[in-house]
Amino acid sequence: MKYNYLGGTDTRVSLICLGTMTWGEQNTSQDAFAQMDYAVERGVIFFDTAEMYPVPPRAETYTRTETMMGNWLQQRGRRDDLVLATKIAGPGLNYIDGGRKFTRLHIERALNGSLERLQTDYIDLYQLHWPDRNTNFFAKRGYTHHEQEDATPIEETLEVLDDMVKAGKIRHIGLSNETPWGTMRFLQLAKERGWPKAVSIQNPYSFLNRQFEVGLAEIAHREDIGLLAYSPMGMGVLSGKYLDGARPEGARITVFPRYQRYVSGACEAAVRDYVTLAKDNGLDPAQMALAYVNSRSFVTSTIIGATTLEQLRTNIDSTELTLSETVLNEIEAIHKRIPDPAL
Repeated sequence: MKYNYLGGTDTRVSLICLGTMTWGEQNTSQDAFAQMDYAVERGVIFFDTAEMYPVPPRAETYTRTETMMGNWLQQRGRRDDLVLATKIAGPGLNYIDGGRKFTRLHIERALNGSLERLQTDYIDLYQLHWPDRNTNFFAKRGYTHHEQEDATPIEETLEVLDDMVKAGKIRHIGLSNETPWGTMRFLQLAKERGWPKAVSIQNPYSFLNRQFEVGLAEIAHREDIGLLAYSPMGMGVLSGKYLDGARPEGARITVFPRYQRYVSGACEAAVRDYVTLAKDNGLDPAQMALAYVNSRSFVTSTIIGATTLEQLRTNIDSTELTLSETVLNEIEAIHKRIPDPAL
């Protein structure tokens, strides 16, 4: 396993981060325990969860995933060996405190709830799951400005997070589903006010969505705020298992057909080309997709999710794969023909 440091800190994380959003929906507690045991055996020391999980979000299931992880941490006694990341939900889920806002009241409630469920005294990386303002995220194209909106000022949010860091409940803070403007505003205010600097940004990044390269990649390098890449396989689509309308039993898009972001016509065409490229070069399509993300200089860690141990093994094995110049050039050629079919 390879390791990197969270931007500008001495906190080391594994290149592969274990994502957990299927636990409590597609995966049982027994499955979750098996995944965590195996990941640790393979050198994965970075786990990512959220108060909202599992996905799809529902009032009946939110908080399940953190509870499963907390039970494992308590039973295995491995807390100090790991870097643990979780997230406060953004606005829109009204069953969580009537709709989360990044105010003092909501941040304190959310953080204390996560600490209790995770059975720990501190969170290594506490992330804002999506912005508390009108902007582009979750595949939204086009920006419409609202002069009057009920958004929590970033200053207020950072001040509360600063208090939580000083209280020892949080070690570092991170952003998620954030824009270039939002990222720079958080960094600017932190520098001006002496508040905690965001050390990471968790955004989507894959063959099907390389928008991070426009604006945010430069920020990641120049401001030392590395990408924690989520959906690096486009919800499993880049394995090729959904090609030609196939819907394997138990697969995520089969079980939850509402998720159409990665199965549009343009995505299908791109996936077919990437899968063909992998097979022509004797590569596993999923591993090729992950190896590409792993190799990007602005990526600190690649968040992988799996519903089976076999998928998890294959995903972790991607760290051992180095793509040839020929394959990389062909990847760029496909991207040029079909750029970013899924935002």
